[in-house]
Amino acid sequence: MSITDTPMSSGPAVRTNAVDVAQARPRIKPLRILGTALLLLIAGSIVYFLVTNKRFEWPVVAEYLFAPSVLLGLVTSVLLMVVTMVIGTVLGTLLAAGQLSDYWPVRVACMAFVGFFRGVPPLVQLIFWFNLAYLVPRIAVGVPFGPEFFSWSTNDLITPLTAAIIGLSLHEAAYMAEIIRAGILSVDQGQHDAASAMGFSRWHSFTRIVMPQAMRVIIPPTGSQIIATLKGTSLVSVIAMGDLLHAVQVIYNRTYDVVPMLIVAVIWYLVAVTILTFFQRRVEEYYGRGATRHAPKATASSKPAAAGTTAAIRTQENQ
Repeated sequence: MSITDTPMSSGPAVRTNAVDVAQARPRIKPLRILGTALLLLIAGSIVYFLVTNKRFEWPVVAEYLFAPSVLLGLVTSVLLMVVTMVIGTVLGTLLAAGQLSDYWPVRVACMAFVGFFRGVPPLVQLIFWFNLAYLVPRIAVGVPFGPEFFSWSTNDLITPLTAAIIGLSLHEAAYMAEIIRAGILSVDQGQHDAASAMGFSRWHSFTRIVMPQAMRVIIPPTGSQIIATLKGTSLVSVIAMGDLLHAVQVIYNRTYDVVPMLIVAVIWYLVAVTILTFFQRRVEEYYGRGATRHAPKATASSKPAAAGTTAAIRTQENQ
């Protein structure tokens, strides 16, 4: 009897249809292609509408885009935004500290202030402060229920500018108080305890330990609040202050080009908001250092490993 030797493999079966990972390609996703095509169609429709509709009167927009009165109104809006945010941030910081105080009368007073000025619309506040002379004809400085040292006519003090600064600043102070309070509370209590254990005073603990960490939480909503304040300056046009919106209103009341002049205002608001958003992103990146997570980059040592894996797969295919 002849016995034929048959080779027997003791190892596991090797797949002959192994896939080379180096040749992998992303899968086609039909829904994403459809969504992209739909977005392009919508964008094209909007551009076509803006270009072909003659009622936009783009030559009029180009004529008044850099008009001196419009640029002066833009500068007024930006300056009003800066002054309002500076006052609102300083006052908001004090209100936030008051709400976190363990002295309950101060805490209750700060909470009442924030609750009131967050609840009253800014337009109502502007109109109220502009008409303050109806309630208080004269503003005096002196001893309460006693003699007066100085006094002024309220109509002389409360101009459209001062009414706008007071109304918008108090409104922003209430919102900034909540933003700053939330940022301070986001810092772990252990950071306060560690600073105290290292001998830091309360002021140094707040300025060097707590606030740098709280800024990561404070900056994003503060940037949004600055942008909202810039747009909110358009409300001062109701008290005849010469902001950007009031400047274009004066022009279209004379020329009756309402839509083109509103487009001029929209363009400048968009330009200003875009610039503010750019700086907001830079500030966020600065205070977010050390907290942002990035995917590990490929190193030189990882490339041979990947090449070895591909070679092993090809070896299995040839067996």
